[in-house]
Amino acid sequence: MNDRYEHLLRKSRDAKRGGHDAWSVQSTGEKVAVALVLNRADWLAEIDYTIPEAIERSGAEWLAIIPQVARQLAEEE
Repeated sequence: MNDRYEHLLRKSRDAKRGGHDAWSVQSTGEKVAVALVLNRADWLAEIDYTIPEAIERSGAEWLAIIPQVARQLAEEE
């Protein structure tokens, strides 16, 4: 695991536990990536992003770890 993975995992855990309030204080880039991890298209829409725009905004490095973070969160349930 690398620093980006740990960062996204931490931010995603925060939003999963704290809901919208925890998500809303994150940076735009974090919000986009976390919304993708948590499968929250409604959160993306709130910041005027479509799923394709969110994918593009995330970039290749973050996009590669989003499914891994989502799986880890699911396993923690």
